[in-house]
Order: sequence, then C-alpha cells, then structure tokens
Amino acid sequence: MAAHPVIVYPPSPTGGRRVRVVGEILGLAFNLADVVEFLRRAGLDTIDETDVTMSTLVEWRGGGPDVWTP
Repeated sequence: MAAHPVIVYPPSPTGGRRVRVVGEILGLAFNLADVVEFLRRAGLDTIDETDVTMSTLVEWRGGGPDVWTP
C-alpha cells in the first residue's frame, strides 16, 4: 500500500479538490465533509472530520484541509 493511500489534490481553477483513494479518483470535494463522505463510501465507516485532518494516511497537496479554492 502507498505511504499515503488517500490524496487530496490542490483546488481546481473553478474550486473543489479531487480525492484519490488507493489509486482511484472518488470525486471532487468542495469541503471537508465531502472528503469524509467519499471515504465512508470507500469503506471507512467510522471516519470523521477530525480523523481526516489528523491522519498521516491523507496527503494534502496544494494546501491543507482548510483550502478549497485556488
């Protein structure tokens, strides 16, 4: 498994960030709640916003969990 199985990419020019889990793009997130929902759908049923922001399994590219627009 990759060092960071979850990657949240930099904001797109129109806003939102792609979310990739173990090599598969799950969608475009516009806020932290969207990332949590994508991860829940991927099987991480008990994950919450604190888990996402603190986890070393999530790599935030182009800004942390508080950056959603370019």
